[in-house]
Amino acid sequence: MSSTGGNASSSTAPKILLAKPGLVTAGKFNRGGADDDSAALRPRIPSIGSLNLLSDSWELHTDRFLPFLTDNTDFTVVGVIGPPGVGKSTIMNEIYGFDSSSPGMLPPFAIQSEEIRAMAKHCTVGIEPRVSSERIILLDSQPVFSPSVLAEMIRPDGSSTISVIMGESLSAELANEMMSIQLGVLLVSICHIIIVVSDGVHDLSMWRLMSTVDLLKHGIPDPSSLSLSHPQSSSFLSEKENKDKNGEGGEEYMATPVFVHTKLRDEDLSPHNLAQLRKGLSQFFSSSSFMRSKCHYTSKDTNASVHANSQSHKVDSDSQLLKLFLLPSKHKDNLPRAQYESYESAFWKLRDQVLSMSGPSFSRTVSERDWLKNSAKIWDLVRNSSIIADYCKTLQISGMFRR
Repeated sequence: MSSTGGNASSSTAPKILLAKPGLVTAGKFNRGGADDDSAALRPRIPSIGSLNLLSDSWELHTDRFLPFLTDNTDFTVVGVIGPPGVGKSTIMNEIYGFDSSSPGMLPPFAIQSEEIRAMAKHCTVGIEPRVSSERIILLDSQPVFSPSVLAEMIRPDGSSTISVIMGESLSAELANEMMSIQLGVLLVSICHIIIVVSDGVHDLSMWRLMSTVDLLKHGIPDPSSLSLSHPQSSSFLSEKENKDKNGEGGEEYMATPVFVHTKLRDEDLSPHNLAQLRKGLSQFFSSSSFMRSKCHYTSKDTNASVHANSQSHKVDSDSQLLKLFLLPSKHKDNLPRAQYESYESAFWKLRDQVLSMSGPSFSRTVSERDWLKNSAKIWDLVRNSSIIADYCKTLQISGMFRR
């Protein structure tokens, strides 16, 4: 990255893409300033694209990301999941606090360009992690149900080049769908907050995916589980044993979902449509673990818990337990034509809500480093889950998967 003269006299400390341990002194939500003496010492990381936590071979690697984590126990993990081109990386950059107007600075997460879109490619591979100076660990994930991911993993005979279910040979179409499910199960297991992004107001595929994740996640512990940190043997506990241990502590761990619908037309943002979508979301997940577990915690800012637009709407208490945001399309001509809320305003409200949320706590206090190490063990549990494998076999036999 290029640097500009006058940085030393700038009134604002330079932002960082990845903070190295020992150089971060800012508080969790403090953006830093001129009095931050460590700012000048923070190195620029030249090869940010090589830190994939989950690789294109569907293996989880911790070695390269571990040096950027600390023994700090006050951190928040935010993940994102969604189909291609819905703005997942843009949302994560906004939560990070990236200022696109800063000269010479690349965004933490690459944004899909017109050229990449025209080539039917995707930017994010597996899971790409970043960590901010506030100790917010951001996990950007590859698109789910993605034609470009399918194109890269399909052999001439139609089989998958990636071993998704251990020991199973699958068609590429089925493997692609199972990868989306496994990705969702992993994120709800290791994140505090998961942002679920849908394309437009009528796309319910992500709702269905998260419902499937809720059904198949059971038996997978959170990253602070004693069975992961202090295994009694070289092998992990069985799913039944994990489920029994989770049951002893009450509700099984699930990350807090924040549902986001992007690229909406102005008419989609009407108060009536917003109320109907919130009602539908509440009914769709009424019996899910996402709804049940939300009864145990609330947002730090309860007044802003469900407001996606400037209007205030009366909704029943159940619907307030699931967060919903509607983001309008960004007008390329930048004309102020929004009737209900602008693109920039909606993004800022989403960011402020995520940063103010108090999601579920892990069952025990865990450091950033231990979180990462145990996340790798959770990934092994996900890939070897008999529940997920049985579901895969059912799809294979019935043929009821995306083709």
